[in-house]
Amino acid sequence: MKKFVAEILFVTLTLSILAVLVFSEKLGLPLFRKEQVVTIPAPELMFGIPVDSFRIEEGVIRPDQNLGEILTRFGLTMTEVDQLVRASKGIFDLRRIKSGQNFYVFQTPDSLRKARYLVYERSRVDYVVFNLADSMSIYSGKKNVRVEYRTACGTIQSSLWNTIEDNHLDPMLALDLSDIYAWTIDFFGIQKGDRFRVMYEEHFVDSVAIGIGTIHAAEFQHMGRSFYAFRYFQGDKADYFDDRGENLRKAFLKAPLQFSRISSRFSGSRLHPILKIRRPHFGVDYAAPKGTPVMTIGDGTVIERSYMGGAGNCVKVRHNSMYTTVYMHLSGFAKGIVSGGHVRQGDVIGYVGSTGLSTGSHLDFRVYKNGSPVDPLKVEAPPSEPVKKELKADFLTVKDSMLMRLYTIHW
Repeated sequence: MKKFVAEILFVTLTLSILAVLVFSEKLGLPLFRKEQVVTIPAPELMFGIPVDSFRIEEGVIRPDQNLGEILTRFGLTMTEVDQLVRASKGIFDLRRIKSGQNFYVFQTPDSLRKARYLVYERSRVDYVVFNLADSMSIYSGKKNVRVEYRTACGTIQSSLWNTIEDNHLDPMLALDLSDIYAWTIDFFGIQKGDRFRVMYEEHFVDSVAIGIGTIHAAEFQHMGRSFYAFRYFQGDKADYFDDRGENLRKAFLKAPLQFSRISSRFSGSRLHPILKIRRPHFGVDYAAPKGTPVMTIGDGTVIERSYMGGAGNCVKVRHNSMYTTVYMHLSGFAKGIVSGGHVRQGDVIGYVGSTGLSTGSHLDFRVYKNGSPVDPLKVEAPPSEPVKKELKADFLTVKDSMLMRLYTIHW
């Protein structure tokens, strides 16, 4: 009997469910209630501030314009400006505001247009926010920098710089390449038909290119020979190495300045332009405009900084027990250059001039090896540390990978 009653209940329940399904379908009613998910779009931000809440006015700092003038123009009192100046101490020096930089004023969207924020762009990446609310404050921020990986190539027609520009590339790429190959290739001697290919990073902010990042690998063909550069880390320091793992950096820079031409070379017998007698010229004369910065070609100690008769204003730098360099006829000395002081490779030590026995603006540059003069253009200084033996296998793997990618860049 119990079994019969159970069967009757099951059939009844089944028929009820079917009736509900049919009835719901005819009326177009949903069987189950669905929860609707509403996606709220993220607010558009500018310098971390929601733009839809403000009216934004842009401007450019004019020469001799200061923050107080800008803020009072947008309704702040001098008392409020003074309060902001006090709040900025230790965070941003308001005297560092420079003409030509952009600023943005965030105002209330009503008819009062009360200024709530002022943003000053220190650079394309860095900015400073002045919170103009009742509790005035100031803080700095950085825009997001997007990194894109690029490849480029070119064939020299006149100069590396012109080739870079002709290919619509960032001119800084030319400077970065010349720095990497500073001791390997004489860029004053590159020839038409020389060519390069390179893998590098380019940085973008707000979809605008802001400059070149890291160069990862390059090949420069000069006079039919390929010179490679691969960026590789040894410990926590990255450097550039050739395809054999030799460091591209040498102990000295190729030249101590950016020069127009070599006006006189190392010679055992040269007719002196003023004395009109023949005597040795143990240096190289680089013709360059007065005031051109002169750099030390390597780390060392200044052993003399003085006026030395016919040599004019002169700086001597001892680099090690073997090499000493001399920089003559300077118009003046760089700040901080004193006898006994230490200088690092690339430091400016003085400026091109024509002091002493000189007929025109130039640098007389001399190199002494073990106390004897040697031709600066023929100095073969030892390279910096190559890839360590224990890292050589890893370097070769990295090098081969980058080399294969370089070969995909067609000239």
